Amino acid sequence: MPEQVYLDWNATAPLRPEARAAMAAALDVTGNPSSVHGAGRTARRLVEDARGQVAALAGVLAGDVVFLSGGTEGNMLALSPALGDSLLVSAIEHPSVRCGGRFASVDEVPVTAAGTVDIEALQGRLAGRSRPLVSVMLASNETGAIQPVARVADIVHAAGGLLHVDAVQGPGRIACDFGALGADLMTLSAHKLGGPQGVGALIKRADISFEPLIRGGGQERGMRAGTENVAGIAGFGAAAKAAHENLATEAERMTGLRNRLETGLRVVATETVIFSEAVSRLPNTTLFAIPGMKAETAVIAFDLEGVAVSSGSACSSGKVTPSHVLAAMGVAPDLARGAIRVSLGRTTSEADIEAFLKAWAKLAENLYKAKKQQDIAA
Repeated sequence: MPEQVYLDWNATAPLRPEARAAMAAALDVTGNPSSVHGAGRTARRLVEDARGQVAALAGVLAGDVVFLSGGTEGNMLALSPALGDSLLVSAIEHPSVRCGGRFASVDEVPVTAAGTVDIEALQGRLAGRSRPLVSVMLASNETGAIQPVARVADIVHAAGGLLHVDAVQGPGRIACDFGALGADLMTLSAHKLGGPQGVGALIKRADISFEPLIRGGGQERGMRAGTENVAGIAGFGAAAKAAHENLATEAERMTGLRNRLETGLRVVATETVIFSEAVSRLPNTTLFAIPGMKAETAVIAFDLEGVAVSSGSACSSGKVTPSHVLAAMGVAPDLARGAIRVSLGRTTSEADIEAFLKAWAKLAENLYKAKKQQDIAA
C-alpha cells in the first residue's frame, strides 16, 4: 500500500530530523536539570540551549521563555485575571482561548467576513475598560488568515491593556518576532513547527508576573513547577532553530504549492469557495468548500484515496463539528458544513499536490453524479 499523502500539517507537523536527533541525544542524559552535580548540569545545559533557540525564533531574551506542556497550557497560563480586569478574545480563537483561561467570563470581538479581527469593533469593546487583557491569534489554524496583530497591539496598549498572542501556527511559515508584533505574551507549540508533541512555551515580557498554574519545586523561574521534559525541550529547541533558519525558503516553496493546489481546485470545480482568500494567509493553508459537500464524507473519501486532510481544527477529539470560525465570518451553514482544510509543510511535494487533486477530481465527480440523481428524482 502506498504511503499516505499527509496534508494536515496545521494539526501536527512531522518531526524534523534535527528534533529527532536532539531528542535521541537528550534521552542518553540521565541527570535531573535541577540537580547540581555534573549529570544535572548536563541536563540543565540542554534545557538552556533550547531556551536560547526558542528565544531566537521569537526575537526575545532566553529569560523571557517559559517551557510548559504545549499551546493549551500556555494559553491557560497567560489568561490570568492578575493581568486584567476583563478578557476580550476574537471570535475565531482556539477553544483553549475562547474558554477564557482563568477568567470567569469572556467577551468575544467579532471578525470580518474575510476572517480578520474587526478593528472598529475591538475599539468599541475596549471603550470604558481600565485594564483589559486581549487575546488575538497570529494566524487562524483553520483559514490561515493572518491577523493584524501589530495594529491590535497599538489599540490595546492605548487603552491601557495587555495583548496575548496565540502564535502556534506561525513558526516555520511566517515571522514570529515578539517585539515587532507588539505582544506582551505569546504562546508557541513545538509540534506545530516540527518538534515533539507535549512541549510548548509561553513568551512573556520580563516585567510581567502572575500566579503559576502548577506550584511545586519552583522550576521555570517559579512559573511552572515540575521536572522539565529535557528530551522534549531539546527537540523543541532544535525544531525552532531549523524553522527560524529555513523560514524564507520553506515559506516560498509552500506558497507555490498552495497556489498550484488552489488553481487545481477550481479547474475541477469552478464554484469552489476558498475562505479568507481576500486577505494575507499562511503560505501553507487552504480552507475550501463547494455547495452540497459534507466535510465528514469528504475527509473519509480523501482518506480512502490515501490523502490525509481535515475538516478544520483538530482539537475536538476527532469530532467533525460545525466551524465556529466560519460561523463568526458569517458563512452560510450549508457551505460551512462542507469545509475542508488542506495544510502543507516543508516536505510536501508537487507529487503530493497532484495526488490530492486526483482524489479531489474523483470526489467532485461523485458529488456531481449524486446531485444529478437527486435532481432527477425530484
